[in-house]
Amino acid sequence: MIVSASRRTDIPGFYARWFMERVRQGYCLVGNPCNPAQVSRVSLRPGDVDCVVFWTRHGRPLLPHLDELEARGLKPVFLYTILGYPRAIDPACPPLPRSLDTFARLSEKLGPERLTWRYDPILLTDRTDRDYHVRQFGRIARSLRGATRRAVTSFVLPYRKARARLAGLEKSGMRARDWTRDDAAALLPDLAALARANGMELRACGHQEDFSGFGVDRARCIDPAWLNAALGLALADAKDPSQRPACSCAPSRDIGAYDTCGFGCAYCYATGNPARARANLRAHDPAAPALLPGLRPAPSQEQGSLLD
Repeated sequence: MIVSASRRTDIPGFYARWFMERVRQGYCLVGNPCNPAQVSRVSLRPGDVDCVVFWTRHGRPLLPHLDELEARGLKPVFLYTILGYPRAIDPACPPLPRSLDTFARLSEKLGPERLTWRYDPILLTDRTDRDYHVRQFGRIARSLRGATRRAVTSFVLPYRKARARLAGLEKSGMRARDWTRDDAAALLPDLAALARANGMELRACGHQEDFSGFGVDRARCIDPAWLNAALGLALADAKDPSQRPACSCAPSRDIGAYDTCGFGCAYCYATGNPARARANLRAHDPAAPALLPGLRPAPSQEQGSLLD
């Protein structure tokens, strides 16, 4: 089993203490986002977990725990987002220099094969236009040269949860707009060239569109070929049926919860209500078995399989 930690929130950034406690206890509880009454007990024991894929913008809180995770056989890898957007778009994310430093430290500890840089998503506004993204991507790619071999990107998708926040950017003098195929044609070849120049392969995730003509093939963020090569695993080549059709990721068990991230990014699909996310952060108990307060499995699950 691949543990995904997490598409729904930033576990390294906000819940590293909780995660390590759950590792030591050998399990965590996870609510079904579509049915809060359905609570699953998920094993975090080495014999049940092939690896842990961390999705994060702030991996620094996990740095002191990498040796323990390795010793327990949990094999951490990182899908690490670094964008450096203006504060109006990413109001609480770590400053770019700090993100670059953390990425470098993780790479020194784990090796470049275990880290993927996500320049994701590309948001087009009056201030973050094509030229901005070429400059910013190039700056970050040069800083990460040698620290990773993989880069992933995508364009912002029109998630309902994020529409109001994106419209609110106009108060900061930025008008967000939907991307077009012409935008992809004008931008992606330059990003792909910059990635190659810095020892990386750039791929695009989450799109039905084929960008291979622009030098950018489809990505699998949770990619069994990547994990097998980086970690010496023998994962099957399969697609997660619970993800949207355009997602090619391998099956995994996500242990996060929506509306629990404190970064408040304007385009985020995982936060529908930033005030609720802040309230959930305040209510979080690092010693509890679940991220959200009050989750308990049904009595029939108490002694059930840890693998759900």
